[in-house]
Amino acid sequence: MIFHPAIIALCVASLLITFMLLYGASYGTQILRRWDIQSGSEGQLALERKTYLVSTFLNYVFGFELLSLFLFIFTVDHLHIFFVGAMCAAGSLHVNGYGYPALILKVVNFVFAGLWLILNYTDNKAYDYPLIKKKYLFLLLLTPPFLTEAVLQANYFFRLTPNIITSCCGSLFSGDGGSLTSEISSLPSIPAKLVFYLSMIGTGISGVRYYRHGKGGYLFSTTSAIAFFVSIASLISFISLYFYEMPSHHCPFCVLQGEYGYVGYPLYVALLGGAICGMGVGVLMPFRNVKSLSEYIPQIQRRLTLAALILFFLFAGIATYKVLFSGFVLEGY
Repeated sequence: MIFHPAIIALCVASLLITFMLLYGASYGTQILRRWDIQSGSEGQLALERKTYLVSTFLNYVFGFELLSLFLFIFTVDHLHIFFVGAMCAAGSLHVNGYGYPALILKVVNFVFAGLWLILNYTDNKAYDYPLIKKKYLFLLLLTPPFLTEAVLQANYFFRLTPNIITSCCGSLFSGDGGSLTSEISSLPSIPAKLVFYLSMIGTGISGVRYYRHGKGGYLFSTTSAIAFFVSIASLISFISLYFYEMPSHHCPFCVLQGEYGYVGYPLYVALLGGAICGMGVGVLMPFRNVKSLSEYIPQIQRRLTLAALILFFLFAGIATYKVLFSGFVLEGY
């Protein structure tokens, strides 16, 4: 099974990402120890010349990390046909103990990669790279979880055994078990809907306020993070039911299949993109007073805010359309 083309692509890409991250981290330690923009020494000039090259290939590394999440989900979804009892990615990930930890870490690293790209883009706008130590310290902190992700992903793929019996999404995301997903699946729909739409409204209001008046950047970043987690829970709790038109089907993966028009991909892209852009506003807040960036950061933050609002609106719009126009009725709504 390891010879599946998508698995080979993910494993090779993981090795390349690991190698380039380690190289970038080694360069980052030099930056943290020796960088001094006021110095005209030969060592400082060498670091400055190398900075653009390293930042460029790290952009590609983290860019592919963003894409690899969806390639990973697409791959494990299509692997379900090899396992007895699996109906989608939920069953494929449950084949061994590495699937779900790998997925969770890939989602976390997806967000971190997006935030690093925002920080790097902002730093490159200034002539003196005022955030260079911050972004390379961030890179050093990101290296362990990225390496862990590579190990988990490799163990997941290398330990796959065809025709093994696994659980289907119906049992994994039912309300009868004692797991966290079971607790989320069993949430009452009306309170869940109320919390979901309040989180979206709160994010929208704080985002519009920041976009128009430049106030409440941390608040908007916080509400974006809250909306992200609430939306994931809502997707499992009640949104998915309207796509499947079944009262007990809470799977967050089946929406990725052709039977449902692959609607899960725009849903997840919008949700993850909105979260990254929203939280990116907060990441940049401490640097608004940096002299060489004072002109750029407010502009970047406004663009991030607008992008986050559009993406969250897209996610909520797709979900609301199904809630309103689906033939399925849940608790009278």
